Amino acid sequence: MFSFLRDSDVIPQNNPKLKAHAVKVFKMTRESAIQLREKGKVTVADTTLKYLGSVHLKNGVLDPHFEVVKEALLRAIKEAVGEKWRDDMNCAWVEAYDQLAAAIKAEMKEEAA
Repeated sequence: MFSFLRDSDVIPQNNPKLKAHAVKVFKMTRESAIQLREKGKVTVADTTLKYLGSVHLKNGVLDPHFEVVKEALLRAIKEAVGEKWRDDMNCAWVEAYDQLAAAIKAEMKEEAA
């Protein structure tokens, strides 16, 4: 699923590239959540979106991959928040991630055309 894990002998949870990807996903989703709360929509800079679309397309990322990453992200956040986790928090993170993923997928589709 992750191109940077294909030739790695490192256990995935110890792979620095996977950790870096996880941090990027978290930060971008957090920024998306903030934008949703403040502006009611997610906006990604054109250059960032073009880059993300290009990289994901080049690496053969498919829709189901986005779902796997979303579930891992939600699980990690839920574990970190612990007992304070609420359904409304889950909904907010899901909406933020889904809008971000939709923007990346749209860019992938546009680049593939």
